[in-house]
Amino acid sequence: MTTARRRGLLDTRTVILLPRLRDPAALPAEPLISTITLAELSVGPLAARSDEERANRQAHVQQAEADFDPLPFDAAAARSFGHVAASLRRAGRTATARTYDAMIASVAIANELPLYTCNPGGFTGIDGLTIHEIPHPDHGTH
Repeated sequence: MTTARRRGLLDTRTVILLPRLRDPAALPAEPLISTITLAELSVGPLAARSDEERANRQAHVQQAEADFDPLPFDAAAARSFGHVAASLRRAGRTATARTYDAMIASVAIANELPLYTCNPGGFTGIDGLTIHEIPHPDHGTH
């Protein structure tokens, strides 16, 4: 495995899809999450429309809390967020449209980590972000 693939930050969608991913080798050897992903996951149970959906979403939160020690959105990430927002604006997008994604990208940039995602389109136009696309389990023929 190359050094570049040793550590990497997972976005929220990828964390949710982890149990269903077909190719675990596509993930970094040391997968990490940010406190932003934990925050985003924590909204899920509160916004659920049924008891079953609430239970499933709560299971994602608890699994993420058990499996990861999240990287913080700290001062370095806050400074990176300014660059992320500016690059999104230059690309004709706004950071507010996908605030969680922009903040997750900021944590990745601040920690010099590649971002592993099943939704690379959510991170288009962010300067300085290295993206590794993880095959979505519901797409393709793999």
